[in-house]
Amino acid sequence: MVFDAFERMVAFRYLRARRKEGLISVIAGFSLLGIGLGVATLIVVMAVMNGFRQELLSRILGLNGHIGIYGTAGSLGGYDPLAEQIRRVPGVVRAVPTVEGQVMATSPSGASGAVVRGVRPPDLLSRPTIQKSFAGNASAFQGQDSVVIGYRLAEKLGLMVGDTVTLISPKGTATAFGTVPRMKGYKIVGTFNVGMFEYDSGFIFMPLEAAQVYFKLPEAITQIEVFMENPDQVPEARLAINRLAPGAFRIYDWQQANASFFNAIQVERNVMFLILTLIILVAAFNIISSLIMLVKDKGRDIAILRTMGATRGMIMRIFFLSGASVGVVGTLFGTALGVWFATHIEAIRQFIQAIVGRELFAAEIYFLTQLPARVDSGEVVSVVLMALGLSFAATVYPSWRAATLDPVEALRYE
Repeated sequence: MVFDAFERMVAFRYLRARRKEGLISVIAGFSLLGIGLGVATLIVVMAVMNGFRQELLSRILGLNGHIGIYGTAGSLGGYDPLAEQIRRVPGVVRAVPTVEGQVMATSPSGASGAVVRGVRPPDLLSRPTIQKSFAGNASAFQGQDSVVIGYRLAEKLGLMVGDTVTLISPKGTATAFGTVPRMKGYKIVGTFNVGMFEYDSGFIFMPLEAAQVYFKLPEAITQIEVFMENPDQVPEARLAINRLAPGAFRIYDWQQANASFFNAIQVERNVMFLILTLIILVAAFNIISSLIMLVKDKGRDIAILRTMGATRGMIMRIFFLSGASVGVVGTLFGTALGVWFATHIEAIRQFIQAIVGRELFAAEIYFLTQLPARVDSGEVVSVVLMALGLSFAATVYPSWRAATLDPVEALRYE
């Protein structure tokens, strides 16, 4: 649609209401503000949902393998040759033999349940999430009495690097006097902080040989953790791994382990998108009401323009441009505000938190220690196009009504 200079002049003149048209101007202003806030809110919420999913995925898959290979009898023997075969599968980056078990971690200050994972020292330090947050003496992570624990677990137990944590296994040792709990003290040689509450407060890493001794799994492991170059390549890798020894082990991948969790995030994201779109829709209805009032108020002007030679198309374009301008300006304002807010959301959270004196994003509830946001340019474009589409659609009926106004009838009743 092409607008000439006369149409633009009249359309923008109508946006600058005089005193008696103040109500129309106020409604148009609220429409602009409503569209802007709706677009900004939608962009921020979508960015936070994307960031939340991305951060959880990176932390879950940074500490856990994309695929787990488990023995059918609860343990897996002859694991090194099998791990070597798995490493040759296309897309596989690492295959890590692992011993995993549940324990009670105790200290003079308290006790807490924890998951122990026994891995070889190079395999632990090759994980990017551990590398970035490791604090302590990495070279001391070896032998039979060293462990690396999450920093929140260390705080809960009142321990520091160099202290000793006592691990109690629920599977005790059978004696003539009954089952005796298996207990052993280990020296803490380092801590890690991956930024996910569940892992930082409940995971302990131990050298593989020490874990085999503690859990009584000589020359065996509980699983092989497989890390992929691309998490989306898991289905192809599963088929290739299963061909190595069909029926000899069970395969469990990250999509199966976290399917319900990430599906819930996706459903919540879709619902939030639908709900927040209604804000923009309500603002679009405000554009309709303000334009209808403007058309009714400008009935005499329309009649005079028609008698001076203005066509119905010109009248329609004038009022279309008046209403569309509100939608365009509101959408641009909302886009700029939403992108700025999303990119600075953690700093804004810290600022508000400092003012109110309360924690607004508890790691115990939201799993993460920071409020994440990831602005997707494709989603921003979709939101902008949707807002513009609703704004333009809202101007069609009032513009058509202005174009079909009978000049004779309009002048007769003035």
